[in-house]
Amino acid sequence: MRTIAVTAAVIAALATGCSAPTRMDRPDFLASEIRITTHAAPDDLVSAGLGLDGLRAQLPPAVAQAEAPTAAELRRRAIYANWRGIAHLYDPKASTLASVPGREYAAFVAGAGGAVAHRVLAQVPDAFDRRKRCLVVAPASGSRGVYGAIALAGAWALPRGCVVVYTDKGAGTGLFDFDSDTGVALDGTRVARGAAPIEFDPGHGPAAPHAVAFKHAHSGANPEADWGRLTLEAARFGLHALDLAFPDAAPFTPENTRVIAAGLSNGGGAVLRASEADSEGLIDAVVAAAPNVLPPGARPLFDLASEAALLQPCALLAQPDLPHLVVEPVWRAVAAARCATLAERGLVSRGAPEIQADEALARLHDSGWTNGPLALGGIHLGTDLWRAILASYAQAYARAPAAAPVCGYSFAPLDPAGAPRAATAAERALWWSDASGIASTAGIGIVDAGLALPDVHAKGLACVRALWAGDDAAARTLRASIEATRANARPRARYVHVVHGADDSLIPVAHTSRRYVEAARANGIAVIYDEIAHAQHFDAFLAFPQLAGRYVPLLPAAHAALDRAWSALE
Repeated sequence: MRTIAVTAAVIAALATGCSAPTRMDRPDFLASEIRITTHAAPDDLVSAGLGLDGLRAQLPPAVAQAEAPTAAELRRRAIYANWRGIAHLYDPKASTLASVPGREYAAFVAGAGGAVAHRVLAQVPDAFDRRKRCLVVAPASGSRGVYGAIALAGAWALPRGCVVVYTDKGAGTGLFDFDSDTGVALDGTRVARGAAPIEFDPGHGPAAPHAVAFKHAHSGANPEADWGRLTLEAARFGLHALDLAFPDAAPFTPENTRVIAAGLSNGGGAVLRASEADSEGLIDAVVAAAPNVLPPGARPLFDLASEAALLQPCALLAQPDLPHLVVEPVWRAVAAARCATLAERGLVSRGAPEIQADEALARLHDSGWTNGPLALGGIHLGTDLWRAILASYAQAYARAPAAAPVCGYSFAPLDPAGAPRAATAAERALWWSDASGIASTAGIGIVDAGLALPDVHAKGLACVRALWAGDDAAARTLRASIEATRANARPRARYVHVVHGADDSLIPVAHTSRRYVEAARANGIAVIYDEIAHAQHFDAFLAFPQLAGRYVPLLPAAHAALDRAWSALE
């Protein structure tokens, strides 16, 4: 792999002698140099040379020096982690994975106050099709790092000769460790604060011991409100990367380059919001899969998640045939403890747990939850999904720094007893590549100050629910931040395609895609909508034996939607 940093002098040299008009002006939103790396066999753009067999391996690629992995090793592990976190790699229809050589162009985008940077990364295949200039902009799913859409966009676009440009959209894995006072440099390696530009500097003085700061949770910037803008900036960066890659064919503009925005989950919400904000006509087509989008008049995910986090464990007793990741005596004990908590709070009646479970399930049904999304309640309990979402999003929406944890939630490596401990240098070195951007991840757990028997998580979750319904300053800030994320259901792209699983248990389709498509069509906008029967949110969950045969993957439907978008633009 060869690496160079693009400065003004390099740009001028690249442009020298080119007879065609060029557009080498640096985008004003960039906050770093542009780092260029070349990737050829056995280190390609799609899988870093791992191929399907390497991505299916149970262990990630090894590093030569545990405390000092190279940038190339970290990139390979990041691609491995993001493929495995999103795709159903064991789908029998998947037998090969294309190997595509090319270059990567990486940079930081300026964030609020200079303390936070957003990553952009363009993958330019050597076989870029100049006759059908194509760029796919792909914001990361969830809170993932910059490769968080590679299974959706990279796998589809790069073999077609299209450029892909990714963005972490203000989240990502630029974790800051207060114990060592280190953050993440542009190449993914860890550096001391002040030694080089880092992705996220949360300031000083964490209140919790051994705390780790996450960019999405602790930036104080409410990045979700800027998903659309950050996606548009990524698209502009992609065009600039093309100018640098092919100066003899520059300029690359929205007028001569087809731009498709594709995203999954949070990335799906981001591409819809980007199209709504696209006053320049930058995006030609949008493909949004399972989008986390807040349509006009709909309930936000924070409301739905905080409700489900409290009620769903108790309701499991009324749904005995659901798949589970923990053994029956354990989940039944957890469910009974939650039912007792709900009875104490007046949310269900006092009585037998089975009766309380029926009431909890009825409350969920009455508030719009249907049986399809509720069928994965046992999986959510086993993965601690709701608490993971709420612990991070409460910090983000309240705009709370790491030094002032909301509802007692902070994040740190944990010892076997669950107490915070210092991370080792080897652990810290792999956070950027291995983490998902939200705890628990890569050895970092949720530190919950409210833990107490018998219902260990109830206090913290009740605090989060009270934030949604409360009237203090933190609650008002949280609700205002959420409202700033609301979509207007007026996408401007000439082709818009939404795909969503009917049984999505994280982002219920009844509160998101259905409402968005209905609103957009009421606004006179043609939106293609596919609701996939027997599909849920996490294709990676299909590796669990408990889910084998119950669900189908969503990613193939998203790729089919991209095929259809391509044909429509042709």
